[in-house]
Amino acid sequence: MLFLVATPIGNLQDITLRALETLRTVDVVASEDTRKTGRLLQHFEIKTRQMSFHEHNEQQVSDKIIRLLEEGQSVAIVSDAGTPGISDPGYTAVRKAIDNKLEVTMIPGATAVAMAVVLSGLPAHAFTFRGFPPRKSGKRKRFIEVDAESPHSLVFYESPYRLVAFLEDALSVLGDRETAVCNELTKLYESIQRGHLSELITHFRENEPRGEYVVVIAGKK
Repeated sequence: MLFLVATPIGNLQDITLRALETLRTVDVVASEDTRKTGRLLQHFEIKTRQMSFHEHNEQQVSDKIIRLLEEGQSVAIVSDAGTPGISDPGYTAVRKAIDNKLEVTMIPGATAVAMAVVLSGLPAHAFTFRGFPPRKSGKRKRFIEVDAESPHSLVFYESPYRLVAFLEDALSVLGDRETAVCNELTKLYESIQRGHLSELITHFRENEPRGEYVVVIAGKK
């Protein structure tokens, strides 16, 4: 069977009992970064062998995973943090397993998207997750424009190096909407900055962004 195993997004105590049992009992763990996953496995004294499975070899290794599954072996896919397949490798292997009528299941766990939406204080009954925006401003603006008329809260991932530029483009496209910028979720220095886009741009111009961010922007009223 193919298992997609969610791993902690920061705090190791967020690992689930099912995740630990699965990682212990599968034949192979397919890891986005074997060094990072190695530290996780070592922390919980898990000795299952790993193989590398990331965005640059996803197609090739997915075929290898399918062969292992057809041989009767079990494989767990994990990303660096959170849920594989959500802005991380995993989709290709799942699709191929389904097409080959092989069993697939999910071991759920911590997810930055749900946590950020709930903590944002913005409407959480419906939201649109958009993942990482394009790096260049023109493409990024067009990416944001797709949901400009949506009444749902909009959720994005962004790196510290492009956070301010993203907020500026969002302000340009969407107007000065209520927004929450979530950082270091589940970690010691977890923070949520809430306000309008213009206020948050000023804040992050004055306070250098560090770590990975989840940005939640209010939908159109």
